[in-house]
Parts: sequence; structure tokens; C-alpha cells
Amino acid sequence: MAAGAACCYRPAAAGRASLDAFATSSPSLRPSSSGVFFISSSSSRWWMRRRRGEGKVKISSSSRARAKPMSRPALFSPVAMEWQECSTEIEVDVPCSVAYQCYSERETIPQWMPFISSVKILEDKPDQSRWTLKYEILGRDVEFSWLARNMTPTKNQKIHWRSLEGLQNRGAVRFFPKSSSSCRVQLTVAYEVPEILAPVASALKPFLEGLLMQGLERFAMFAKERYSKIPQP
Repeated sequence: MAAGAACCYRPAAAGRASLDAFATSSPSLRPSSSGVFFISSSSSRWWMRRRRGEGKVKISSSSRARAKPMSRPALFSPVAMEWQECSTEIEVDVPCSVAYQCYSERETIPQWMPFISSVKILEDKPDQSRWTLKYEILGRDVEFSWLARNMTPTKNQKIHWRSLEGLQNRGAVRFFPKSSSSCRVQLTVAYEVPEILAPVASALKPFLEGLLMQGLERFAMFAKERYSKIPQP
């Protein structure tokens, strides 16, 4: 603004009293008879600078650095192994109660399931058992073990379990009556593909389903022989 120039401001009625009080202490703010306040150029520059900066706080570079949110390291996300599920079933010429009882005897399972080498029930925790698998699977000699817990069964209808440690797996055996002397046994097993078998994962499921079927066929013979020894009414 050029020297000697002035700007003016016509206050609203509500702000008149405060501006009148300020004008008495400021020689650069002069009221006229029309109610217009004149501000000299030198004071105007200062006043406008104050208005532009009013309410703003200057932040130093160090303050910006402190205010900047801290970056967090990325969480470690291990690659999850693939899970597969196998299912097979067979008709057995024994009542559901007999098939259920035979399958409940976990320590006899290695007698008819080809890839299970041992099952040991824990003495202090009869609902838990340690399993060992030894078999040549798709050209690889493998051995795995796990601790499993039998979940609450439904008598003559369902046995199911899940592993607590070791090879991750879970499964269920269901029994469906066909007649008074026969039933259908359905076995479903889900497992985490071990790293050693990951390269052949696509062929693993049909291979294990074939082994499970072999096991059920042998189970059918095992249960039928047991049933034949039970005195009939």
C-alpha cells in the first residue's frame, strides 16, 4: 500500500463498543462522524499481517519430526501349509453297535489300517492317545507322530478327534444303520500337508483315499470276525 493511503472498516453494532475502546488507545485507528474507522497504512500492514497469522502456530522442523507417526514393522506372516480332506465309506455286515465298538478300540487300529504303526492310549488321560505313522508315500519313506484327543462321541453313531500336537489332523467316523445286521461306515480325515510331501500334494489326496479304503476293507473283515464270535440270541 502506498504511503499516506488508508483503508476503512464499518463495524457492526455488536462490535462498536470494543472498537471504540481500542480507538482511544490507538492513534492509527480514527473514527469519523459517519462511523467509519480509518486505519493508517503503516498500522494497516501490521494489522493485516496479524489477521493472516491469527490462530496459527508455527511448527519447527524438530516438532514436525516428533509429531510424525512412528512407522511400525510389518507383522511376520508365515506361509500357511495346505490342508486336504479325504473321505471314503464302506458297507459292513455287522450292526452299528458292533462297528462302533470295534472302531472305539484305538489300540487295535494298526491291525487293519495299513499306514498306522502304533496307537498308545495315555494311562492318565484315556481320551488322549499317541499315534505313529510309518509308510512309503509316493516314493518317500515318511514317519510322523501326533497326540490326539477323542472328542465326546455319540454312541453307535459318531467318533471324532483332533490332534493336539505333532502332525496336524482331525477327523470323524460315522455309522449309519442299513439293517439290523449291517451298516455303512464313513471315514473323513483332514490333515495339514507335511512340508516333505508338499511337492506331491496334488497326488497325495487320491493316494491316501486309496489307503483309507484299504483300511476300511480290512476293518470290515476285522469287525465281521469279531461279530461272528458274539453269541447270537
